[in-house]
Amino acid sequence: MSHLDTSSSGVAEAAERPTKTRFVLLACLFIGIFIAYLDRVNVSVLAANDTFLTEMGIKGMPVQIGMMMSVFLAAYGVSNVVLSPIGDYLGPRKAMLLCILLWNVSLLIGGLATVFTTFLVSRVILGIGEGTYYPLQSLFVKNWFPTQERGRANATWIIGQSLSPAIAMPLFTYVIGAFGWRESFHLCFVLGLIPLFILWRYTADTPRDHKRINKLELDHIESGQVAERQKDAAAGSDKLSLFDRIKPFVFSYRFWLLALWYICLQFMYWGLVSWLPVYLKTARGFSWTEMGWLASLPFVFGILFKAVTGWLIDRIGRNAPILCGSMLVSGICLYVGATAPDKYVAAVLLSLATGVCSMGTPAAWTLLQSLVPGKSMSTAGGTMNGIANGLSALSPALIGLFVAMTGGYTGGLICLAVVAGVATVSSGVLAAQRY
Repeated sequence: MSHLDTSSSGVAEAAERPTKTRFVLLACLFIGIFIAYLDRVNVSVLAANDTFLTEMGIKGMPVQIGMMMSVFLAAYGVSNVVLSPIGDYLGPRKAMLLCILLWNVSLLIGGLATVFTTFLVSRVILGIGEGTYYPLQSLFVKNWFPTQERGRANATWIIGQSLSPAIAMPLFTYVIGAFGWRESFHLCFVLGLIPLFILWRYTADTPRDHKRINKLELDHIESGQVAERQKDAAAGSDKLSLFDRIKPFVFSYRFWLLALWYICLQFMYWGLVSWLPVYLKTARGFSWTEMGWLASLPFVFGILFKAVTGWLIDRIGRNAPILCGSMLVSGICLYVGATAPDKYVAAVLLSLATGVCSMGTPAAWTLLQSLVPGKSMSTAGGTMNGIANGLSALSPALIGLFVAMTGGYTGGLICLAVVAGVATVSSGVLAAQRY
């Protein structure tokens, strides 16, 4: 049942213009993912901090350093696949609140850890909480936005995951250098209370469940979802079994081509994010301060490219060409950056590779929202994101293994460039089919 403004003073105003409740919800999604990414990239700076590495007993042990991100990604991937259906049953709002409570518990444990094993446990708990959380963002967008606005809506909240690391790298470099590594966890915990409050206070599972939306905005949203609603109604989506929820995407080869692209993206992204600060400081000889600022450059590029992508999706109505082009350019930048003799050229090219590959993320989620019915969205999103992040858990550890075996980073970076080539081919098939 719709909760509309029925007060006498509000009727005339409601008749003149629609409310903007969906954009308030989008701001909540932006803030939530922004703070979530602060928590997960914190360890990228810790990996270059000698005090932390010494206290945890992993100084000079690249495989163990890589494990800090790998165990997070493994738990993140499993929880995406196994727990994401919770969003389809409980609704995204309740499920998100549970996830945020869980990841705040992990931050308390991480800040108190005195041995490496305990620290890894905190990373696993964080992975479970954030892994279940991420697909719910897409479910909210599908519920709240007409199809013609989803490119920009997806780009907006996804920009939060680029803006966060851009700020986090210099911020945590300062906090850890000035106060200590444990204080970075205390800061993350306090910030984690913000999305807990705003999601509880300002969101609802669907527009019709929200108390502050008026009829004009509700009509605008629902008029842009007519085709999807008819499709869902024909499928009897209100009475779907678990098999019926997974059938629309599990047996779709287009879903798996998109999933392959997304696997490659996450493999590249987390390999670069996990090791870029260490690479800049150790292999290229940048100072601690220079490393903090240069490590934020990939995310600055990502913000710019994602903003353009959101506009472009709604403009051209296609997603696959963006997926294909982003990976082609990213692979070229990776290869040239890995072999460039000048450290500044290498830093810019590797940053550009990270930013360009991530620009396809809004296009990937917008395409998924058009391929999958609403009642399967959380499950499908969790499956794609979970498999991608689960496999990407191998990336930081694999690069660490390359470093341990060869004493250098070039082999690992070129491996990521090959992965970009695979993604270019898979998305090229979808582009040829005019998706």
